[in-house]
Amino acid sequence: MVFFYPSGIGVKAKIAVNGYGTIGKRVTDAINSQPDMEVVGATKTRPTFEAKLANLRGVPLYAAAKEFVSRFEDAGLEIQGTLDDLLPQADLIIDCTPKTAGYKETYQKAGVKAIWQGGEKHDLTGVSFNSMANYNDCYGAQFVRVVSCNTTGLLRTLYPLYTEYGIDNVLAVMIRRSADPWDTQRGPINAIEPVLKVPSHHGPDVQSVVPDINIQTTAVKVPTTIMHMHSVVAELNKKVSSDDVIDLWKATPRIIFVWGSDGIRSTAQIMEYAKDLCRERGDLFEIAVWEDGVHVVGKKLYYYQAIHQESDVIPENVDCIRAMLELEEDKLKSMEMTDKYMGVC
Repeated sequence: MVFFYPSGIGVKAKIAVNGYGTIGKRVTDAINSQPDMEVVGATKTRPTFEAKLANLRGVPLYAAAKEFVSRFEDAGLEIQGTLDDLLPQADLIIDCTPKTAGYKETYQKAGVKAIWQGGEKHDLTGVSFNSMANYNDCYGAQFVRVVSCNTTGLLRTLYPLYTEYGIDNVLAVMIRRSADPWDTQRGPINAIEPVLKVPSHHGPDVQSVVPDINIQTTAVKVPTTIMHMHSVVAELNKKVSSDDVIDLWKATPRIIFVWGSDGIRSTAQIMEYAKDLCRERGDLFEIAVWEDGVHVVGKKLYYYQAIHQESDVIPENVDCIRAMLELEEDKLKSMEMTDKYMGVC
């Protein structure tokens, strides 16, 4: 298999996207921004506005299965075929369908590599991915799961602490949005709803990537749709200052700082900041940490971070493609390329 590299030799890796929705459309744009890969097609089950916009954006559109073809024909929306027609064109497919949709056997039969999203369980692939933490573990893999938005956020800030100072214990509270902004079926809710299962799935999910991080997590659902927030207390193995931690995170990709002193006192102001960065869809691919909310007492670190659930996993999907297709051995070089062409800070 020969691929295009920035030097201009070879051809681009061919990527398919199964499910052109919240994550799928963002992944598609991110892939098409990169010099070494391109989307050869995306699937939908219905001729929704997103399907029509895919056509307008020049994304080849396919029905997810034969039984859905008539829906597109009735709507007068052109498609190129079905998922079965798309798979032979692809080196890898990114599955952005609802969890437990059950496409694994289809991908196996087609002999195509596949990436799933964090809504699926770790057992589906046996390998879960975060760019900084375990890029090499996924190098050349057949099937990989990119962990959820919250788990990605936790790993972005915890992994550098783990490698630089060591972590004795972490307690993190997930303050979760009730639904995505478009989802009027699930939210907003006029309530605060605790997740009564302890730990919440986020702690074990972190350990599916870095087993040695001792972490406990709890979660509550609140009446907002725009972001998640984490309140994190980490017991480190070394005494450090708040400035030490801030300097470490400033040297870590995909973490940005915001300041309450600048008027950014809530997730609403963070999303306004993302819009002012002129990001398409107002996305924030980075994890936002309040710099003036970072405090260290002895070995105990306290901080708050905000997670844009619609977009923070998108750079990880791009890096995961490079690892699985062996396009780049060095994780930092992959991350640098991904961030450069996506406009990540």
